This record gives sequence, C-alpha cells and structure tokens, in this order.
Amino acid sequence: MARPIRVLKGIRILSLALNLPGPAALMRCRQMGATCVKLEPPAGDPMGHYNKKAYAQMHEGVKVLVADLKTGAGQKVLHRELARTQVLLTSFRPSAVEKLGLGWRKLHRTYPALSQVAIVGAPGPRAEEPGHDLTYLADNDLVPGLELPTTLYADMSGSLMASEAVLQAATQERGVFLEVALSQAAAYLALPRQWGLTQPAGSVGGAHAGYRVYPCKDGRVAVAALEPHFAAALCAAAGIADAGLRAMFSGNTHQAIAAFLLRQTRRDLDRLAAQKDIPLHTMALARIRNSVPQVQSNL
Repeated sequence: MARPIRVLKGIRILSLALNLPGPAALMRCRQMGATCVKLEPPAGDPMGHYNKKAYAQMHEGVKVLVADLKTGAGQKVLHRELARTQVLLTSFRPSAVEKLGLGWRKLHRTYPALSQVAIVGAPGPRAEEPGHDLTYLADNDLVPGLELPTTLYADMSGSLMASEAVLQAATQERGVFLEVALSQAAAYLALPRQWGLTQPAGSVGGAHAGYRVYPCKDGRVAVAALEPHFAAALCAAAGIADAGLRAMFSGNTHQAIAAFLLRQTRRDLDRLAAQKDIPLHTMALARIRNSVPQVQSNL
C-alpha cells in the first residue's frame, strides 16, 4: 500500500510479540496509522540478532522499550503501558501468558477497554503444541519436496490475519479477545490445493498448457495465459490453431508450446508479451541447490 488509509489513527498498540508474525503485524498496523509500542526482553528480539535488515524494516516508527516481565520492575513498565493501550499483541503460548499475569480474564477485569490479539501456533487446546512456519505448511501439504518453501507463508499470512484482528478489535466498545493461529493461516493458504486448483490435474497446477513454467533458450518463463483470450494469443504466437479449453489440456498443446518457448530468448519473449498482450514473466536459469544445505550467517 503506497498510501494506506489511516484507519487505526488514534489506536495505541502494545506488542510483546517477537520474531516475525507479531512484528510484521505491527508494521502493517503502523502503516494504517496506529501508534505502536513494543516491549522487548533485555536479550532483545531474536530477529534483531539474526536478520538486522528484517528487524529494522518491521520496527520502523515503533517505540521499542526494554523490560524484563519476570521482574517487578518489568511488570511495572508493562502495566504503565497497558493503562494507555487499546490493543495488546502477544505471541506466547497460553501457559506463558498466564505466568506473566496476562491471562485474559484477569486482563479484562483490570482493563475492560483493552483488547488482546493473541498469535498462537495452533488453535484452542493445541496452542501449547510446539511448531513453526515449516511444520504448519507441511501439515497442510504445502511442502511437496525436500526444498524449503521460498518464503515464510504461514508467518506472513498470520501477520495479515493478526492485523485484520486488530482492525476488528478497534471497532468494539469493550475489550475483546481474538486468537490468530498460524496453522489456520497455513490452512487458508492451502485452500486452492484442497479444492484441486493447484494439484497436478488442476487448471493452475500444470494441467493447463497456458499456466506453467517452461524452459526457454536462455532461462525460464512463467506463463499465465489462463483466460481464453490470453490462451488464444499464446497459441497464435506458437502456431497452434486450436486454443479451445479442451485443447489447452492436451499433451500435444503442451508439447507444441514447450517447443516454441524453448526456441525463444528471454528478450524475444519479453517483446512478445508486450506486443501480443500475453501474461508471462521471464526468469534466469534456476540455481540448483546442493543436497546438503549450506549454513549462512546474517549476523
């Protein structure tokens, strides 16, 4: 959002959430006008240690305070901030929240106008189970091979759900408790796969010849000519007479399009896309990863 509507202007959020989903949600809320404050433990947020760039971007414009919530002094800072906060954002297991004296019943009794958005791994009774982005994706059939996913889908979609929950809380006259489970965020992303859309036999899973990644002469090309007029333009460029829906699912069409694209350079295809209004994007050759992961440090 280049110029987001500042719908959260006047809303103060206090975050105790570390790592990725909570800070990413806080970043979105700040973009929507919220005043954002974060309490970090004396050791800091782990993200600040292993990826300073990510930490800096997510905390731009956020007032960061340090407090050890396991001490009386830290609790004093916490409750000073809670007294002037509309939404509390957490990402602890429920048992950890209770140990910090932040169980919802007690919190709501002390601060009736305060809402809490609790980011957890799994919903309800499963919120105590250990897990991470990778395990939630794997549980929803979103890790098809040995390669790691290219981004943190559950964490990032969970952060969007958390910012959505903040918006919901901001519309209430009294405080409400809203739980956001990263496993459910992964399940939401997995719906197209459950529906069959991205399965191998699905329209956007590789069965439609106009929606695939093909090799070209000097790289790869992602082709997204799914609609009939895009498919027709692609087939015309490739010299294929029949661009009907049934034809786009035939092996002959796949082979003909693959052969055509393999003869084209990335520059040729970029020009074709602009001239014939075909949705495609050219890419460099894929880098083959080693079977044994290489550890890189971002410290």
